Formats: sequence, structure tokens, C-alpha cells
Amino acid sequence: MDQAKFTYWLDAYKRAWATRDPEAAANLFTANATYHETPFDEPARGREGILDYWSGVTRNQEAIEFSYEVIATTEAGGIAHWRSEFTSLPSRSAIALDGIFLVKLDADGKCTEFREWWHKRK
Repeated sequence: MDQAKFTYWLDAYKRAWATRDPEAAANLFTANATYHETPFDEPARGREGILDYWSGVTRNQEAIEFSYEVIATTEAGGIAHWRSEFTSLPSRSAIALDGIFLVKLDADGKCTEFREWWHKRK
């Protein structure tokens, strides 16, 4: 995959998160995709599982900011360093996350496998 294709996908991911749109997020994935939020938990499976995950996670966030830097691309995917800050509801506490994405895309630009590692800074 070239960097432009990966950047396009990351920009769509950013929009979905910033607008708290679970449908837009789920549409970035194939019907059989896996979504690993952490390396140790079971992944969300398929577009429906990813939709369920995103519906729950974004419900308790507002004022979301997201940025990324592409680290590398390969024939099948890409690696990005990302950062996000948002307000957690209902506590109104500020949250800052820093992490890595490992994303595999198919020929149509849909994600087949998503893995992330993140750490909470605040």
C-alpha cells in the first residue's frame, strides 16, 4: 500500500472519531475484520462487532482531538504513531492518549486487521 492510501484511511478514522460516528468508523472495515484495542483482550470481530465497540467508546467522549504520523507502510498495511485528547464523560476529566496503530488494508482500502497499543498520559 502506498502512503497516500494509508493517510486517506487514517483521515477517515480521524473524522469518525472526532464526530463520534460509529457507523462511519465501522464502514472503514471489512465484514470480517478484527479490531484489537489492546494486545491482550479479545478483538471486536466483523463490522457489527466494531460498530458495537465504537458505539460504546465514543458515547462517553467529547471535544475529541486526534493527530497521527505515518511511520511506515508495507505492501499490506501501515504503522502510525497517534495521539488523542478528549473530555471523558460524565466526570469531565481530560484524557490524553498516545499510541501506535498497525493497520492492514485490502485492495479497496478497507481495514482487514487493526491492532493498537496505547498509553494514557493524563
